Order: sequence, then C-alpha cells, then structure tokens
Amino acid sequence: MGSRPSPSRGPRDPALVGQTLVVIGGSAGIGLATARLARAEGASVVLTGRDPERLRTAATEVEAISASAFDAGDPARLRRFFEELPVPVDHVLVTAGRPSYGRLLDMDAEQAREAMSGHVTLALEVARHVAGRVRPGGTLLLLGGTGARRVRAGLGTAPAVTAGLALELAPVRVNLIAAGFVDTPLSARLLGDGLDARREELRATLPIGRVVVADDVAALAVHLMTNTALTGATYDIDGGQQFVG
Repeated sequence: MGSRPSPSRGPRDPALVGQTLVVIGGSAGIGLATARLARAEGASVVLTGRDPERLRTAATEVEAISASAFDAGDPARLRRFFEELPVPVDHVLVTAGRPSYGRLLDMDAEQAREAMSGHVTLALEVARHVAGRVRPGGTLLLLGGTGARRVRAGLGTAPAVTAGLALELAPVRVNLIAAGFVDTPLSARLLGDGLDARREELRATLPIGRVVVADDVAALAVHLMTNTALTGATYDIDGGQQFVG
C-alpha cells in the first residue's frame, strides 16, 4: 500500500495585517530589521531615531506612516512623541541605547550611571506611555543583553523588570529579548578594527557556526508580537554564546 500524500499547505496570510508597530530606535540595525519584517507581515510602521538623515532613509525603505527624529533618552521629548501618536497602536519595540562594555571601575561617574541604569530607565519611561496607547494583547518588547542574567551591570534591561512590567501593564504583554553579539552597524562602531577578529572568533566557537545578525533578532521579535501566550519572559538569542564563554 502506498502512503497517502500529505495535504499541501498553501501560502499563509501575513501575520500582522491591520496592526501598527512603533520602533524606538528604528533607523538601523535590529530596529530597522524588525521594521522591515513587520512590514512584510502587513504591519504599518512608525519609526524614531536620533539621526534625521538615516531615519529618513529607513522610513522611506519601510514606507513608515510617520518618523520622528529625537533622542529617546529625553523624557519630555519621548512623552510628546507618545502624546502625538495616533492611538491605539499594537506593538512597541525599544532598541534605542547602546551596550556598555568594560569594568565599572574603569568608567567615569556618568558612564557608570548609564551602564547601571540607562536601559532600565528608558524601559520604564516607555512603559509609562504604553499604558492606554497599546491595544490589549499587544506588546512592549525590550532589548537587552544576555549578560543581564549574570551579576554584571550595564548589559541590558533586567528580567525582573520585564516580569514586573508584564503584571502592571497587563493585558498588554511585555517581553525582553536578551541578545548576545549581533553583527550590526553599532557593533562595527563599537569594535572598530577588532570587528573582523570578533566575527571569526564567534564563527569558530558558537554552536550555530555563524554570527547572529539583525534579521535573526527581528524574526524573534515578530514571533513575540504574534504569539499572544507569551509575556513576562526573557528570550535569549546569542547562538549559544553563553555556553562557550
């Protein structure tokens, strides 16, 4: 007896049709990659970024419905941005800010303050504005580092903060993406001449045999937007970097 043919699967419908994504820090890297993928899944996109020129280029590429150039670390400007948003929206992704590397004792006072509290402060500021502006079941997605799981400062938003916000903002869902090294323009600026050596090191040591790129993180972000059972959790994406040093 021959086996019955398996039913064919037709093309699926885009997952984010009719939804709106706001990306805080969406002019390059992970933010822009997520905006691209969300747009391909049918979402409307709102972008922010610090560099007006780069933001204009990104907004044109993803056909953003609006784009606002400002420093997300400015609480007054961030508040005005949310007040001017057409409400409600469905998802807010926060990728603004930059990772802090190095020992705290090697930093000056301002660098140490930023390392210990910068990402958390921004996450809380955005969370204040999400309430009442994101539809029930929508998401606030935060970006941190896998180092936030260890007792080291400056590597991203803490999982405990994410869990607390998930309870306070419910039924809006809150999740944290904890990334290891991601090959982005920001990584290139931070590492400078050491970028190629770091890439080669990771290709040789990571279990996945390659470097994590922005599109990998974007795929996780869109999954967290569409899977409505997920909230209050931290999702590592580092190619196994935590397990090999």
